[in-house]
Amino acid sequence: MKLVLFDVDGTLIDSQNIIVAAQHAAFAAFGLEPPSREASLSIVGLSLAEAFTVLVGPKAPIDGLVQAYKDAFGTLRQDPAHAEPLFPGAEDCLGWLSRREDALLGIATGKSRRGVAHLLDRHGWHAVFTTIQTADDAPSKPHPAMILQAMEEVGAAPHETVMIGDSSYDMEMARAAGVLPIGVSWGFQPVAALNEAGASRIVNSYDELDQVLRNFLDHPSQPAA
Repeated sequence: MKLVLFDVDGTLIDSQNIIVAAQHAAFAAFGLEPPSREASLSIVGLSLAEAFTVLVGPKAPIDGLVQAYKDAFGTLRQDPAHAEPLFPGAEDCLGWLSRREDALLGIATGKSRRGVAHLLDRHGWHAVFTTIQTADDAPSKPHPAMILQAMEEVGAAPHETVMIGDSSYDMEMARAAGVLPIGVSWGFQPVAALNEAGASRIVNSYDELDQVLRNFLDHPSQPAA
């Protein structure tokens, strides 16, 4: 069995608008100047505390900003204007992968367990993912703990595992865990950042990712020397 791990924000779902809006609301709650959209999206993938520390520094009211972000996110989620659509092709990709008898699917995300549970309910994904690793379960990316825990949970070796994500944190995490890092170009960070972080391959669509994953699953993987 091979393990295919997915990041969520920027990889499976297009959540950029709600993330930026929730960040702005959190900054406004403390009278702080909000970051640029580019800066807001550059930290997606980190745990919330780590993300706000990067944006404003450790002396800022990090715990307060995190709670204000969570409160704003929960409110904005009720507004159709802040929907979090799946990227084109994501649902079909998860569909055929979940029907393979030689593949297990997992999530490795900076979201909380509560945030992931909402997505599982919304998209009917409860039977799709065998392992789910969140910001509540491990240190923030790019620490490799999420991937290491996922592999241990399902019994997969590093050479049998692939990590798919849109951020440098995903690529660095994959490299640190010794698994294959695949970057997607449609996410929240520039392709150059993924390459610099060690992506083995960058795909430009889910059709292209499907082909890469079929090749990964259909051919024997060799342990690293």
